[in-house]
Amino acid sequence: MERRRGAPRAGWHKTVTEQGLVYDAPGRGQGGAERPYWDESVHYVFAMDEILALEADVELLHSMCLEAVDHVVTTERFRDFALPEWAHEAVAASWKRHDPHIYGRFDLRYDGRGPCKMLEYNADTPTTLLEASILQWYWLKDTHPDDDQWNSLHEKLVERWTSIADGLPSGDVHFTWSSGDATGEDHVTVGYLQETAAEAGLDTIGLAIEDIGWDAALDRFVDLEEAPMAGVFKLYPWEWILSDEFGKHVVRSLPETLWLEPLWKSLLSNKALLAVLWELYPGHPNLLPAYLDQPGLLTEYVRKPRLGREGANITIVSPGSEVATGGVYGDEGYVYQLFDPLPEFDGFRPALGAWIVGDEAAGLGIRETVGLVTDDGAAFVPHRIHPE
Repeated sequence: MERRRGAPRAGWHKTVTEQGLVYDAPGRGQGGAERPYWDESVHYVFAMDEILALEADVELLHSMCLEAVDHVVTTERFRDFALPEWAHEAVAASWKRHDPHIYGRFDLRYDGRGPCKMLEYNADTPTTLLEASILQWYWLKDTHPDDDQWNSLHEKLVERWTSIADGLPSGDVHFTWSSGDATGEDHVTVGYLQETAAEAGLDTIGLAIEDIGWDAALDRFVDLEEAPMAGVFKLYPWEWILSDEFGKHVVRSLPETLWLEPLWKSLLSNKALLAVLWELYPGHPNLLPAYLDQPGLLTEYVRKPRLGREGANITIVSPGSEVATGGVYGDEGYVYQLFDPLPEFDGFRPALGAWIVGDEAAGLGIRETVGLVTDDGAAFVPHRIHPE
């Protein structure tokens, strides 16, 4: 694993904008200087044996996470995940029905000198999908056409929609995002997923989640044309859905209305998962020690809110130092994870985002920061695999 510099393509900004990157608010570089969110002046190079090892580790971690969900459902540990009590039975039922899932992204610490370490699993509403699937693939073809890339995201997404199509309530799937996202990132991500579903032969309809209607007479959700909604993909967190009356309608609509990602993924997208994994697999080489609500024997740790996002409300405690970020999370409780700082390359710290589609490893995206927390100031940088 190496960090390399290279000349950006002529007209690169126009190119990536045409490919869908409309949410390119600048990232933060050294000294607080602005850097492009999509930064192709640098990239990371991997050997094929590194990628093969990462693929195997990611699929193993995913299988361990599914075992953790089964454990939580079987032992009814829903309170550890700060889920409302009225939703517990529905989460368990979603898991027992095997409600289908589409994709997720592991955030990993990796330096090329040992096994990757799981930092968290963004299994419900992961973004940076377009960058990982489309943008960096075309960058590779334009700049290093003889090299490879860990990137089968597009093909695997189409295959996944194809494989679950027969189990959907109908051939129509509504793809929803929140109009409250001013950046456009959620809309673009959903639009891209909608394209992959259409390529798989599904009929797709896009609308903002705020435009979903509830027909009290039919006791079901309807779209802007007042057509019933049988299958709904939502890029909107389950914990937000379960926090109001809308969520109670959603739970009541199951399983006649199929929601993707499924309700059982509310357990995977929760930081409490980290502590449960450590309980089930203590000492596992791909895990960091993690505990619920207190640091245990840890003297260096990262305190993460169970439902936190974008690096908000993180506290890092290490000898002689304490770093904290602001935000609105934490009332739901915290998880304490061993502090293992991201490796440093040329003053920057890469977090690897390893993608799962269905149950298969599917690709890699990398976000860089100058600080210890990968937050909304991170830049996305591409990667390639150097031929042996």
